[in-house]
Amino acid sequence: MNVPAISRQIRAFALSLGFELVGFAPVLPPAHALFFRKWLEQGFHGEMAYLARTADARCDPQRVLPGARSAVVVGLNYAPAVSPVTEDNARAVFARYALGDDYHEVMGQKLQCLLEFIRQRYPECRAKIYVDAGPVLERDLAWRAGLGWFGKNTMLINTLRGSYFLLGEILLDIELEYDHPAFGGCGRCNRCIEACPTEAIVAPYVLDARRCISYLTIELKGSIPEELRSKIGNRVFGCDICQEVCPFNQPRSHSPLRSAPTGEPRFAPREVTLAPKLVDLLRMGEEAFRAAFRNSPVKRAKWRGFRRNVAVAIGNSKEPDALPALQQELLSETDTVVREHLEWAIEQCRL
Repeated sequence: MNVPAISRQIRAFALSLGFELVGFAPVLPPAHALFFRKWLEQGFHGEMAYLARTADARCDPQRVLPGARSAVVVGLNYAPAVSPVTEDNARAVFARYALGDDYHEVMGQKLQCLLEFIRQRYPECRAKIYVDAGPVLERDLAWRAGLGWFGKNTMLINTLRGSYFLLGEILLDIELEYDHPAFGGCGRCNRCIEACPTEAIVAPYVLDARRCISYLTIELKGSIPEELRSKIGNRVFGCDICQEVCPFNQPRSHSPLRSAPTGEPRFAPREVTLAPKLVDLLRMGEEAFRAAFRNSPVKRAKWRGFRRNVAVAIGNSKEPDALPALQQELLSETDTVVREHLEWAIEQCRL
C-alpha cells in the first residue's frame, strides 16, 4: 500500500473519532530510557513498583510487541468548561481528568475503533493498544510522534494546546509515514516549580513522585507523611497545580485552543466531582462511593484511600463545624490508616 496515503487516512479517521492530536513515530528504543532508569534508581517512583518491574519492557518496545515498527499516538483533550478549583476550603477539588468518566475506557474504545479501521486495510497486522496502563514510555513516544515536548513539570506540553490532554497509542508491525519529534521549551519560566506546594519538582524535568499530591492521594496506599498533609489543601484526588500555573494552559486570543473545553461528553463533570462539601464526602458509605464513582478514575483510590484523603482535606479546612462529622466517623471506623487521618483532622479542626 501507499504508505503516505494510508498514513493520511489513519490520521483523518483518528481526528474524526475526536482525538485532537495524532502523530506517528517509529518504534525505537526510547530516547529518555537512561533518564527513566536513573529516576528509578533514585527511588522517585515510591511505591509504584510496577514501573521498576516493567522497566526492561518500557526501555525495549520489542519486548512488548516483537516486530513492532510504528506507533500511532493520540491525544484527547479533557479540559472542563468550568474550573473545578474552589476557594472554599470546606469543598473538595478533584483533578480535571477525573471529573467525568474513566479515560481508560473512553480512549480505549476510540483506539479499538481506530485499530479496526487500520485492520480493514492491513488484516494481518499485529497490534497492541495502550492507555496509560502498559509497559511503554508514553510521553517519549508522544514526543517522538510530534504531539508535544517535555515541560519542567515533566508533563508533555503542546505549544498550541497546552497540557490538558490524555495519551494513548497503538503499536503496529507495519510501516507508516513518521512525524518529526516535537520542538519547544519552557525557557526561563519556573512557575510550576515555584507553585508546587510539596516541592515535588526537585529540579527542572525531575519529579519526586513521593512528594507529588497526585501520588499521595492516589498511588500511596498507607499513611500520608504528616509533614505533607497540610500542603495538600482541599484536593482529594489528584492535582493540577503545576498545570494551572503553566503559561501554555492560559487562554490567549492568538491561541484559542489552549485550555479549550473538551468536546468529549463522557468527560463532562459529575455533580459529585464539582466542589462537593467535604463533610458530605466523608459521610458517604462504601456502596454510595461505588455508585457515585462507577466508571470513574476516582475508584482507583478505593473507598479507604478516598476517606483518608477527605479526612486530610477537612483537617486542612480547620472548620470547627466539621468536628461532629469527624468524631462520628471515627467511632465506627475500623481501618487503622483512616483512623489515624481522622484523628489528625480532629486535632487540626480544634486548633
